Amino acid sequence: MRLYRVLCLWVVLVGALNAADRPAFLHSGTRVVFLGDSITAAGDFISIVEAQLRSRYGTDVPELINLGLPSETCTGLSEPEHPFPRPDIHERLDRALSKSKPDLVVACYGMNDGIYYPFSNERFAAYQAGVRKLIAKVQAAGAHCLILTPPAFDPEPFRKQGKLLPINAEKFAWFSIYEGYDLVIQHYANWILLDSELGVERINVHDPIRDFLRDTRINNPGFSLSNDGVHMNRDGHRLIAAELLASWGVALSSRLPESLVDLCHRKNKVRHASWLSHVGHKRPGGEPGLPLGDAEAKVAEIDAAISKALAH
Repeated sequence: MRLYRVLCLWVVLVGALNAADRPAFLHSGTRVVFLGDSITAAGDFISIVEAQLRSRYGTDVPELINLGLPSETCTGLSEPEHPFPRPDIHERLDRALSKSKPDLVVACYGMNDGIYYPFSNERFAAYQAGVRKLIAKVQAAGAHCLILTPPAFDPEPFRKQGKLLPINAEKFAWFSIYEGYDLVIQHYANWILLDSELGVERINVHDPIRDFLRDTRINNPGFSLSNDGVHMNRDGHRLIAAELLASWGVALSSRLPESLVDLCHRKNKVRHASWLSHVGHKRPGGEPGLPLGDAEAKVAEIDAAISKALAH
């Protein structure tokens, strides 16, 4: 009996230490909002983050809201061949902040902001201005802001498909990308990491993805994380999740059950569609999400399944 009491006390103390070590926004009753383009909208890295937090902290975790929007930029720029003007986060940012009332905003822009062309000082200046404006708006709303660098662009899938274009091509687009586009993305990522005047936490997700691809291809030359160099599979999203969690002092477990990630992903997709409709945006297409109340009822059902899975 005494051993049992000692073990119980140890569990309580470890839990208290874990809670004390966490940032305030990683507890229940807080809200983390994710902004970004189609990479964020896909949501896998958010689902992996939630699965890891739930696995470690049970129900004492924040509410995660994915407000990523496919095609979006922070510059308002579009390549001429895009079928519609790319949406600009600044068109909906005020609404997103006022309606979601986040404690933390995690933003990831850049992949679309270079519009898949060679580097341009004008486009880079627009990117810098867009990121700075986003940070200022988030802070004015009373939330913390965390900026992820854009992930790496992998040219190899499109190289195999003959869809890369040389620097002297007449025009470029998301389906015919400049062959050196990752140099553009690297430039954007370096600025985010090195500009101390941004005054917020920055996380490098570009280099870990680039390095992982390089190292894996030593023994597996045909390896890829995506079909187009942009939209990564879950393994690619796992690299983003690992960096984000590490910044919060949480290690991503290699034993995290895929079934748990799937449940979190189901939950987050329901909430994602609902919140996109609730906030509103100008991107054409896409099915509207459920009203918030109906969506949260479904979320509660999936939450119960998550708790049951963790109990086993």
